[in-house]
Amino acid sequence: MRVLLPNRPGALGAVASALGALGADINLVEIVEKHGAVEADEFILDLPPDQTVASLVAACDRLPGVEVQWVRNYPRGGGIELDVALHRRMAADCSRAGETLVAAAPLVFRAQWSLLLQVAGTPRVTFASPGAPDLDADATRRFGPFEAVHRVALEPGWLPGWEAHHAVVAPVTEQRAVVIGRRGEPPFFPSELARLAHLVGGAATAAGSDDRPATAPDPAHRTPIAAPLYHRDDPGRPS
Repeated sequence: MRVLLPNRPGALGAVASALGALGADINLVEIVEKHGAVEADEFILDLPPDQTVASLVAACDRLPGVEVQWVRNYPRGGGIELDVALHRRMAADCSRAGETLVAAAPLVFRAQWSLLLQVAGTPRVTFASPGAPDLDADATRRFGPFEAVHRVALEPGWLPGWEAHHAVVAPVTEQRAVVIGRRGEPPFFPSELARLAHLVGGAATAAGSDDRPATAPDPAHRTPIAAPLYHRDDPGRPS
């Protein structure tokens, strides 16, 4: 859930209290961006079965200056605990958030390897997990474009002696991208792309000092891939 709220002490606590009154279990809160007197926060939470998305939105929207932007199901393919733990580790060492993501990606996404690429100019590998391939510039370009989350199918022999793989690519910042590789079938599922999009959004926020203000991550990295259960701009939403 993404919420706009006043950028002042106590505002986040008021939202958390409203969610707690519904019986919601908050797993993670992230400050996505701040613009003057307003900040945007994202929550990962479990809603009890006796509550609805409408009641969740109403509980937040009745607070002064608070507005829910969207609510969606969080894809749980790899287990929310692994995602939350990784997100916290990335936030704990902002200067190496991308490296932390790459080191943990094979476990979190049940893959064989992962790479961190510098994509400004000629793309090159700057960090790799154990077992990752050695890529020259031509092989690295194959994973482009680097501006959006997407999948890449790699045929047998795509590198000498390598079996067929499926990979997923995601931007971490404007100058860096992560590649995660899995041997054989199946391809990465849409739910896995959605989870990765959330995590690289967190990496962009944490590592924003590399090439952008930490309080202004690229909103394209934070756009929900799955259809939201609620969106404020939806003309068909209940009034």
